[in-house]
Amino acid sequence: DLVKGTFFVSHRYTNYSAVQELHRKGHEIGVFSITNNDDHEYWSKGSYDDWLGEMAGARLIIERFANITDSTVVGVRAPYLKVGGNEQFEMMTDQFFAYDSSIAAPLGRVPIWPYSLHYRMPHKCHGNGGNCPSRSHPIWELPINELDRRDDPDFDENLTGCHLVSSCSNIYHKEQFRRLLQHNFERHYTSNKAPLSLSFEASWLTINKGFLDVLDEWMDHIILNYQDAYFVTELQVLQWIQNPTSNQALRDFVDWKDKCTVKGQPFCSLPNPCPLTTRELPGETYRLHTCEECPRNYPWILDPTGDGFSF
Repeated sequence: DLVKGTFFVSHRYTNYSAVQELHRKGHEIGVFSITNNDDHEYWSKGSYDDWLGEMAGARLIIERFANITDSTVVGVRAPYLKVGGNEQFEMMTDQFFAYDSSIAAPLGRVPIWPYSLHYRMPHKCHGNGGNCPSRSHPIWELPINELDRRDDPDFDENLTGCHLVSSCSNIYHKEQFRRLLQHNFERHYTSNKAPLSLSFEASWLTINKGFLDVLDEWMDHIILNYQDAYFVTELQVLQWIQNPTSNQALRDFVDWKDKCTVKGQPFCSLPNPCPLTTRELPGETYRLHTCEECPRNYPWILDPTGDGFSF
């Protein structure tokens, strides 16, 4: 219960009753698009309407089928971290999204704190298809600080950093994973204490046997040995930045106390396994698991509620 995380949810194969349970337990749900289209240019060259359909549509699907009614779905992560330039951020402003977490900050002497896009970015546009926003937007950026993935940071020559923990391609063994976590934690903790973003694709933690246990044990180690380190959601990081609070006063910090320890049962133990089709994906049947009633069609980009087209 001391650990909260942010789950960026894409749509296909998602079990919305599980999303509902994560939200009930106090984790944050963000949007990761509907289609998760693997054409990278679709994202980096996407129009305003593309981003609107994908991200506002994904939020509509999540709110409806995971029954999230408290307006807490406010964060966006771009698939493949392919940022959509000013189009993405204009859409986010119009749709009342609060923050993006897709821009990579290059590995440097000190990590980068989250910043507001009212002003120029405090680092160069690094990766991300080179398509960072160039105009002012009233949106927060929670950057992904690159991780130092060297096996022995004292001796190894410089390696390029990696963005997601699960994209550090040289991490094969449990001991390497443990060192990666501890070394990057210390890089942040002993310099400017910028929040450390640890991002995983869930599948990576299951494919790599024993990695979940390492992560578990390491988080216990941090909580036990560092009285001023916390595992929080992206939104909770923003809430603290907007209202900085000392360690002594943190136990009364309202934004971090909400849903601290959650009791009770999941909303439903047997979700509806709705088998659905859509004209947008002809010939395919998809299952939509939800505690809510089944829609008529499989929700997709032109029909995010699944209630049918008005052609």
